[in-house]
Amino acid sequence: MNVLGIIASGVAALFITVALAKGARRAALRPHAPDESGGRAPRAAALRRTGGATVVLGVGTAVGVALWLGAADGSAGSVAGLLAGAGIVAALGLVHDLKPFRAALRLPVQTAAAVLVVCLAGLSPAAGVLAVLWIVLVTNAFALLDHADGLLTTVGLVTAAGLLACAALGGDLTLTLLPATLAAGLAGFLLHNWHPARLRLGASGAQFTGFALAASGALIQEAAPSGRAAWAALPVLATVALADTALVLISRRRAARSLLRDTDDHIAHRLRRVRVTVPGTAVLLALWAAVPVTTATLVYAELLHPAFLLLPPAGSVAAVFVLLRIPAYTPPRTAPSRTAARRTAAPTTGAAIPSAAPAPGAAGPAPGKGAPSGTARTAAGHPTVPPPPTGRSAAGVAAERN
Repeated sequence: MNVLGIIASGVAALFITVALAKGARRAALRPHAPDESGGRAPRAAALRRTGGATVVLGVGTAVGVALWLGAADGSAGSVAGLLAGAGIVAALGLVHDLKPFRAALRLPVQTAAAVLVVCLAGLSPAAGVLAVLWIVLVTNAFALLDHADGLLTTVGLVTAAGLLACAALGGDLTLTLLPATLAAGLAGFLLHNWHPARLRLGASGAQFTGFALAASGALIQEAAPSGRAAWAALPVLATVALADTALVLISRRRAARSLLRDTDDHIAHRLRRVRVTVPGTAVLLALWAAVPVTTATLVYAELLHPAFLLLPPAGSVAAVFVLLRIPAYTPPRTAPSRTAARRTAAPTTGAAIPSAAPAPGAAGPAPGKGAPSGTARTAAGHPTVPPPPTGRSAAGVAAERN
């Protein structure tokens, strides 16, 4: 495949994605009826979540047309298998966007799609097992980045550019087809996914992006010349996604929370708590991803020593430990102690009320009387009657009576 074919495929993916995303955005912003009965999400929210399908259709159409026209040569089977596997996980993600299901159900389908890619690429059994594990891990790691506007789109765009450069340096231009079209599709979708986002990648677009990046990296590594350090350079491209996954797993493990239940404990959420804006978070993580991508590309091109590949992971580990100090969960409400609960729940009925001190010379209550103990009485034992609320004194009232 020549350079002009790659450029034409990228341009086609860009325009198709932009056109489809524009139509999906108009449909999402069109006024609809309120929530349907049965607790279903409104139609506009569902359309926003399925916006990643525009990237899938744009990239898939451009790559499919290129393969149909015979633009790919010896690696056409590998690219076709990669596109088929990415399409399978994208279809699974679309079902999840429309009707959510458990995350554990995705793993068998993702594994089957990765096995399809490995079989069509003709990898050895040992390399195939490692490639399947790597594809499944990186697919879910990149899918976890879709929790903020423009975050996964920018990080995926930078990573796809690095894979494109490595594939071009390796000499197999056919393997540059999917990274080139994916970078173009993500660039077109970023126009609608930037903050405030009108469309989201959702599970469909996020899993498609992660699977395409992971499988492309595995195929580029397998086809790399023997003299290049592809086995060490290409895994570094997923540093940011793996750092976010490690941060989430460590924090949930420490807080004794479910590992599969998604909460606000990702990198972007913690940066928001230190007052980093949403666009600033996307730019910051894109720059973070650009460091390992640039390092891996220069090492792959034999312009840097492979020892430099240790710097991006070491910096990411330090960043994870720093981010762990930012609180991610609200502290639980402390339950009242048992003593305080007993005091609060103690009944107040029947409690003894201290009686007023008797007047000098006044006798106590007559025996056998059931009057309350706090009532004032006369010397004869009768209860006193308070004066009427007329403002006149008791002596004046008695004189009027006589």
